[in-house]
Amino acid sequence: NFKPLNDTYGHAAGDLLLIEVGRRLQRCVREIDVVVRFGGDEFVVLLTDLSQDQTEAAELAGGVARKIADTLKHPYSLQVQDELQQISTVEHYCTTSIGIALFVNDDACHDEILKWADAAMYRAKKAGKNQIQLHDPAGPFSNQNDTYAI
Repeated sequence: NFKPLNDTYGHAAGDLLLIEVGRRLQRCVREIDVVVRFGGDEFVVLLTDLSQDQTEAAELAGGVARKIADTLKHPYSLQVQDELQQISTVEHYCTTSIGIALFVNDDACHDEILKWADAAMYRAKKAGKNQIQLHDPAGPFSNQNDTYAI
């Protein structure tokens, strides 16, 4: 729901939302993990040292994804300024579409992993709001187009 906020209240309101989303994401991960704004309203979260076991890594990543989805669904109180310089509080709600790609060995390059995560995210968007999809090329689904819900 980023575009409607930007269109209604301006880019400054959208920027406030992105900043708060980044803060919330940081609180969902460990210090050794990385949160990056990838562009627009898309973020990448890199979870390191989960597990060498593919199934356990998928379960741990899914747990973090559920924590992120739960954290981001709570309302955002944004202080926005209108054209008359009046400040008001806007309550905004977000939905999330999360795509997960596992990188357990050295068989894939970073670009491939981002592509897999992006494809899983778009599958999550297509499945409806607040969805999480896992792309796992080395797991039980060996076709690179396979994703499954978490």
